[in-house]
Amino acid sequence: MRKITMLNRVSIDGYFASLNDAAFGMDWFVPDPEVDKAVRSGDGQMDTLILGGITYRGFESHWAPMLSNPQAPKEMKAIAEELTHMTKVVFSRKRKQSSWANTKLFDDKPSEVVRRLKAEEGAGILIMGSGSIVQQLASDALIDEYVLIVTPVVAGRGKSLFKEVDRFGLTLKETTAFKSGNVILRYELQK
Repeated sequence: MRKITMLNRVSIDGYFASLNDAAFGMDWFVPDPEVDKAVRSGDGQMDTLILGGITYRGFESHWAPMLSNPQAPKEMKAIAEELTHMTKVVFSRKRKQSSWANTKLFDDKPSEVVRRLKAEEGAGILIMGSGSIVQQLASDALIDEYVLIVTPVVAGRGKSLFKEVDRFGLTLKETTAFKSGNVILRYELQK
């Protein structure tokens, strides 16, 4: 059975995105290359990325052009290549096609598709952003690991990561603090 890991940045008050969709909800993040390096999936442990339509749009517009940008920093280009090579499973009712390599579009119920993905052969599965998808998969206990990058900001308002989710337990597996004030918390679902 393949393992699903959710990775999201959250503010101290529990928001994973701002209400500013123009910035794809990321206008309050405290950037830190050390944090980015610590959570990279380039070790081959993950080969599939689950995204909702809004998060996918942001990823596609940011990462796909980096592949052909000669001014892109080497580290950013490496992330763009990594994301491009991953199978991207995108849940969107509006989008019907994509030009970004290795993208599969679904308008089905995420939990049904993800159950099939988990049963297939392959490396781990990563989900980033995609709050409504996270909520659905969390409600059905389909996410095995939760990696939260807690950013040292009180956002005040925004999009709650677990807005429509019933209570469930997690076991803390690891914490890592950074000079930037960011903290990575790695939790495992209690079964």
